[in-house]
Formats: sequence, C-alpha cells, structure tokens
Amino acid sequence: MNPKIYIPDAFIEMIREIMPEHLSMDEFIASCRTPLRRSIRVNTLKISVEDFLIRVSDKDWTLTPVPWCDTGFWIEREDEKSVSLGNTAEHMAGLFYIQEASSMMPVTALLKDNDALDCVLDMAAAPGSKTTQIACAMQNRGALVANELAASRIKVLHANLQRCGVYNAALTHFDGCVFGGWAPESFDTILLDAPCSGEGAIRKDDDAMANWSLSSIEDIAAIQRNLIISAFQALKTGGMMVYSTCTLNLSENQHVCHFLKETFGDAVEFEPLGDLFEGAEKSLTEEGFLHVYPQIFDSEGFFVARIRKHASVETPKVKKRMGKFPFTIVANADKAIIAEQLQATLNITLPAESDVWIREKEVWLFPANLRPLIGEIRFQRMGVKLAEQHKKGYRWQHEAVMTLATGKEDVAIDLTPEQAKEWFMGRDIRPENLLGKGEVVVTYRDYPIGIGKWVGNRIKNGLPRELVRDTNLFDI
Repeated sequence: MNPKIYIPDAFIEMIREIMPEHLSMDEFIASCRTPLRRSIRVNTLKISVEDFLIRVSDKDWTLTPVPWCDTGFWIEREDEKSVSLGNTAEHMAGLFYIQEASSMMPVTALLKDNDALDCVLDMAAAPGSKTTQIACAMQNRGALVANELAASRIKVLHANLQRCGVYNAALTHFDGCVFGGWAPESFDTILLDAPCSGEGAIRKDDDAMANWSLSSIEDIAAIQRNLIISAFQALKTGGMMVYSTCTLNLSENQHVCHFLKETFGDAVEFEPLGDLFEGAEKSLTEEGFLHVYPQIFDSEGFFVARIRKHASVETPKVKKRMGKFPFTIVANADKAIIAEQLQATLNITLPAESDVWIREKEVWLFPANLRPLIGEIRFQRMGVKLAEQHKKGYRWQHEAVMTLATGKEDVAIDLTPEQAKEWFMGRDIRPENLLGKGEVVVTYRDYPIGIGKWVGNRIKNGLPRELVRDTNLFDI
C-alpha cells in the first residue's frame, strides 16, 4: 500500500456514484493505493512467444500470462534493482516492449475477427506501445499511419518503432481532428486511444491526479468528442474503430461514444466486447463497452469501445496546401539493383510489398499501401532509411538492419556478453582470432543489435549516437 498517492475526495465521490453495485468501493481505494504490476509484451516481429520464453528461461523472471493478450505477461524479476527492464539486452534488441497490461486491451479489441489491416491509423500513437502491438498483427504488411500531436514525443515514437523492427509505418504530426477532412474514408481500421485525464494511471504515478478537477474533465471530453468525430469520418464504410482511454469517468468514456452515435445515428454500431477474453464480462457495460476498474483485474483503470461504421457520413471540406513531396519513386529495374546490393552485402532480402524511394542520396523503404495518401497528408517520417548512396555503392543504415535483418545472415557476427555491453556503450569490437572485411550484421545471442564494418582487426561500431548507453546495462 502507498498512502502517499493523492486521491481527491471529489474523485472518490464521483466513482461511488458510477461504479456498479457488485464492485467494492473499499477494494477500489485499496487497489488505487497498491503499486501496479509490471508487464511486458513479446514483439513477434522479432521473436515468437515460445522462443522468447526459452531465451529468458535462464533469468530469474516470473512471467504470468495476461488473459486478454496472447503475447503479454506480467513480470516479476529478481534483478530488478540492479538492472532496469529497459536496459536488459532483450529490450534493447527489440524482443519485447514494456507495456501496461490494460493498455494491451484496446488493440486486442481492434484485432478481434478483423482482417481489414491494409491501411490502419493510430490517431494518438506515442510512445508506441499500441502502435507496435498493431504492427505485430500486421507483420509489416499493409500500411500503418502513427499520428502524434506532441512534437517532443515524435522522436520517442520513431525510436520505438525502429527498435521493434517496424518498417510499414509512417509518422504524422497533427491534431487528430484534421484526419476527417484531410483523409475522409481512407482507413480500414482506426485506433483512437484518446488523451484523457488519466484517472486509471494513479497506481503508477503518485501525482497522476494532482491537477484533477471536475471542470478539467469536461474540457478534455470536448477535445475527445472532436477527435472521435474526425476518426469516424476518416474510417472507410464497413470499417471498424476502437475508442479507448486510461480514465474512469463517464464524461470521457460512455458519453463520448454516445455523442458519436447521436451525431451519426445508424451509421454507428457499438459492437459488444463481452467475449473478448475469459472474464471480460466482469467489466462489461450495458452498451457492450469494457469499463475496467483497477480492482477487477489488478491493473490500470481503462475503457474500451469497439465501433463499426455502416454508412458514409458528411466530412468537412478543406483546402490543402501541400508542398512538393521530396522523394522520387525508384523504377523496378533500379529497385532490383538495390535489392541485389543489399543481398550481396548483408544477405538481407528487400520486402516485396514495399516501394523504394530516393531523396538526394538517401534511399528509403516505404510501405506500398501508402501511395494513395502521398500528396494527401504531410508525413513527418515514413518507412525506414535503407542507405546513403556514395561513389562505391551504398552505406547501409542501422535502422535497415534492425528492421530487416533476422540474425541468420551469413555475414552476422555474434558477440559475447562482454562485447555486447561494449557495443551498446558505443565502442568498437575486436573479436579474438577473427578477421574480415566489409559490413556485418552484429548480433547478440542470435538477434540483431546493429551494423558494423571491419576496419583491420576490429569491427567499427555503427550504433547511432542517441542510442548509446553507458550505465546500468544488463548483467553478464
């Protein structure tokens, strides 16, 4: 129990009025004052759940499955005080994502019986937990647009996508309200994990409710209503979206969904989520939403609604002023040459479903399914940077290796634990009794961690400066 957690009296009274009778108010308050369990999600773009469990079987980790996510686990660690979870070798290699268990629920709802993943929008994406979860389901096929309003969070979002091996994503930097007018009926599936008052996050942040008030809830709900209207307008007819928050009040949850229904009538259908996972009915509302109080599953508080679009709706008319797109698509013959060079140098295969584009001397890999939106939306960043051209060929990039390499390439060099720590600290590696030439895929325990280049008897470190770490790294 943590008595220091601030819980406003007005909040407790509000919850007392709305919480179902079968739930205990005492258990709710006790749960809010209990530290949140840590949880992770295996990144199946890099490794299967089975192989991940084998990989970490030599660690003092206790992993308990999350009922609503077949790749999610609550984690208890013996080495928690000596090494942060983010500085474990498996995390830095992108084999798992640190994600609160409840926040895995919206994507599970998004993906259930849904094969329409050709073009997906995550409207409020940073830091990337749900975006990477969606990408795992897409297996880097189709196109995934990840939008984030806060400029300071774009960099973190991109770094997480890169670490997790996502190459079918494009980043945008807008107020999500623009999508309804700029890209009407453009997306098969949309996730709107809306900005909210964060009442459900109280267990992981002592001051989560320091600025909470009933008036601030109404201000936030007004923003959410605009966002959900825009999302619905950007959704294709027949498409499906999920609206979610990590808060508990009705104004930001049920009332926002009812506002959408009142606005568009029969075009809106709420699809019930009572069978989403075993036990889901414990948090089910009469509309079929999931309203997760923290004591139900010993998790964060959360709200999830699944919404189907049955008819076209009116969208705003906008005047677009788009600058010239600074990339030029590569002809198939030139794409084949680049693919041959990548295969010959690093033994990496270029994905068939992607396009190659050039900007000056930069070579980029873009998801082919995004072609219809080029010129319609301004992208902050798209796909991955494959290489930089120079007079002797191509200088392949770190992110190309992290997204495309498997670790089984014949030019892969697997590091010892000591060498891997040196690598993550940005230092060159000198393998004993081993010489080579050219570029190599650098791996640790068979999974890629970067690109290096032989210079004499050492492998020059190609880790980008912003990824270099020098303290509290994984134990050897």
